[in-house]
Amino acid sequence: MSPKTLYDKIWDAHVAHEAEDGTCLLYIDRHLVHEVTSPQAFEGLRMAGRKVHAPDKTIAVPDHNVPTTAGRDDPEQMPEDSRIQVAALDTNAREFGVHYYPVSDIRQGIVHIVGPENGWTLPGMTVVCGDSHTATHGAFGSLAHGIGTSEVEHVLATQTLIQKKSKNMKVEITGTLAPGVTAKDVVLTIIGETGTGGGTGYVIEYCGEAIRNLSMEGRMTICNMAIEGGARAGLIAPDETTFDYVKGRTHAPKGAQWEAAVNWWKTLYSDDDAHWDKVVTIRGEDIAPTVTWGTSPEDALPITATVPAPEDFSGGKVEAAKRALDYMGLTPGMKLTDIEIDTVFIGSCTNGRIEDLRAAAEVVKGKKIKDGMRAMVVPGSGLVRAQAEEEGLAEIFTSAGFEWRLAGCSMCLAMNPDQLSEGERCASTSNRNFEGRQGFKGRTHLVSPAMAAAAAVTGRLTDVREL
Repeated sequence: MSPKTLYDKIWDAHVAHEAEDGTCLLYIDRHLVHEVTSPQAFEGLRMAGRKVHAPDKTIAVPDHNVPTTAGRDDPEQMPEDSRIQVAALDTNAREFGVHYYPVSDIRQGIVHIVGPENGWTLPGMTVVCGDSHTATHGAFGSLAHGIGTSEVEHVLATQTLIQKKSKNMKVEITGTLAPGVTAKDVVLTIIGETGTGGGTGYVIEYCGEAIRNLSMEGRMTICNMAIEGGARAGLIAPDETTFDYVKGRTHAPKGAQWEAAVNWWKTLYSDDDAHWDKVVTIRGEDIAPTVTWGTSPEDALPITATVPAPEDFSGGKVEAAKRALDYMGLTPGMKLTDIEIDTVFIGSCTNGRIEDLRAAAEVVKGKKIKDGMRAMVVPGSGLVRAQAEEEGLAEIFTSAGFEWRLAGCSMCLAMNPDQLSEGERCASTSNRNFEGRQGFKGRTHLVSPAMAAAAAVTGRLTDVREL
């Protein structure tokens, strides 16, 4: 047999049918559903008199629209749009018999955190969800990507998806990361180098010593933002770190099934002579704590840099830089560490896990946030929140002046009550900094949890290594 990449192996194992033009019918192992992209899909099933084909492989959880403040169990406390969508998911999940974690369930949270921590996400799977950051699950060596609402209905009805295969791209991070450098800095550096279109048409496999040394939380951060680099999906080959994370989780295999599963999972790696259509290599030692300055994830620079000028770029990026600088209210040549911050948001499917909260708490322990700062920590799930409270992290945050919220997508996107006001500048651990992403004319700087915590304390973008 010819050498294969990890992507090739998973793809080939899931092709149910291939047409002459290369279009494939791909079997889907796990379908994650939330309240925003599913109502029309369930209604389509209802109108056609169809059932969900595999309810045991479908997991529903409200996350995008739910408030993160106390009292949200009361529908009257929700904004109307949120109440309608959450109520619709509640009705649909119960009517169609899929696994469901309602707002009142401690296991509720952001769908891309709920899946892995409950053992729904396993190596070698195909995983889809009506959300672009489904790429997160690729950290387990699963082929995971977002789909549209019509595709959500198709998967609900058939447990398959019509797809064309992408090309293979390898991103290798060699060596080791310096102290203070995290997975978020790695992925921002990658996107800064390749651009948001660098992965278009590809599935990226992240590899190299620096990647292998990451925890599962760090790997999920990397794969979460594969979509921001333009890729269809991101993958990291499973290893002992993966197996240790998965073992014992509620829906992970048990007993003899576990042993059989691990034996197969150990075959999920790219063969030495596999063909890559594109290769990018970055030295881990060259990566520094990184922040974004503009309105695209590719506008990423080391915290020690200065705001660039439009003439530093070429082609269409010149005009894009002019617009970004105007929107962000920044001047070329300004030190990134001189940018003052109004708000800090720690959370999201990128950085809302227990390891992220530990890193942020380590920075703020014994300190206070700057006077006038609005700072919030939003755990990625109820289970993460409970663990953080048990470990004393919540007390560290609240003592420092942070708001300690309930689980949800929160300020990652302006689809719930947690939003920036016009001109408000935020250091955010989320994944997107587009115009209006966190609120109308809000200004977003993407950073790691530790860097966000440092900004909360100093009131400006800060090199966490100084603290």
